[in-house]
Order: sequence, then structure tokens, then C-alpha cells
Amino acid sequence: MKIFLDTANLDELKKAVAWGIVDGVTTNPSLIAKEGIAIEEQVARICDIIDGDISAEVVSTEAKEMIIEGHKLAKIHKNIVVKLPLTRDGIEACSEFAKEGVRTNVTLCFSPAQALLAAKAGAYIVSPFVGRLDDIAQLGMELIESICTIYGNYGYTTQVLAASLRSPLHVAQAAEIGADIGTMPFKTLDMMFNHPLTDKGLEIFLKDYAKAFADKK
Repeated sequence: MKIFLDTANLDELKKAVAWGIVDGVTTNPSLIAKEGIAIEEQVARICDIIDGDISAEVVSTEAKEMIIEGHKLAKIHKNIVVKLPLTRDGIEACSEFAKEGVRTNVTLCFSPAQALLAAKAGAYIVSPFVGRLDDIAQLGMELIESICTIYGNYGYTTQVLAASLRSPLHVAQAAEIGADIGTMPFKTLDMMFNHPLTDKGLEIFLKDYAKAFADKK
């Protein structure tokens, strides 16, 4: 499973990229707004840091405007994936982009039926949200599983991006189910390193080594 970082923060991205495990980035209007820099400029900076798919989301709500805005975003860098909401207008824009060969990420997916529409429209990526479904007492991972099954049944090439992953458990479950991509905030990615037995084991190894060679310095 590919690991994407869900952020528009350059410091977070640089730190994660140094680990050599990040394959791409997803952004959204909220993340861009948090950084206080125009999307074109911030996304271009992100593209300079990592060579992978970078999702940049439109803020228009009507198909014609989405297409115009999406073309502008796609021109920023070859790695840009135009992010569209899973609305009627978003699907219309997705269909048009698919004809043109412009890659899209259809986001805010909360049902298997919606995911089917995204695949039919030729989306490059679909983004079902796990954590937000968990928040309303629905099992978000069941959505990932259903979408993977449907796409497998019919050979759809749209990649399933498990979004709103809020814990290492979410990440592991998405990978086990077969999601193509998991996107997560830096905090979640950082937590994946943690295990008390790893820390304890390293402490013992270093203590034993230091004790054995203490008199040979």
C-alpha cells in the first residue's frame, strides 16, 4: 500500500520524506487555508519536495468552473492530481477530465454506490473517508472493503485511497483489506513507529553492549 501524507505543511512533509516512506501527498482547502498561502504557490512547493502524486482540490462547485480551475491546477506540475468532490457536478467534471487524460481524485466518498460512480466516471483515485464514518458510529473500514470488492468484481482501475486514517490500527486495517493508498496526517504516520517492546529491546541491547565493553575504552 502506498503511503500519502495528508498535509500542506512543508516542515511535516520534509521530515516524513527524510524517512523514505512517503509516496505522495493529499491536500484539501482546509489544509491549504491553515498554511495561509495560495494553493498554486503552496502546491508547487510541495511538488519540489516529493516526486509523487500530489492532490490539489478545486473550490468551485459547478462543473464548468471545476474544469477551468482543474486545468489551472494541473498545469502547476506533472504530478498534480485534480481533486474533485463526489457531487453531480464533480462527477461531470471527472468524466470530462478522464476524456482529456487529466488525472483526478474524487473525494468525500462515504458509500459504495458513490465509489461506483467515481469509477464509472474514470477517476484515477477515489477517497472514501474512514474516520468520519467512525465518528457517526459506522464502520469506516467496511466501506473500504466494499469498494475494493466492487472494483475487483469489474476490473475498475480507479485506485482506492483510504482517507481520514487516524491511527496505526486504521492504517494496518486498510492495508490488510487491500486499499491501494492510505493517506494520513503526520501524527498518525509518526505513531506507526511506536511499540513499547521496540523501545525496551533497544534499551536492553545498548545496555548490554555498553556493559560488555565498558572496561575496554
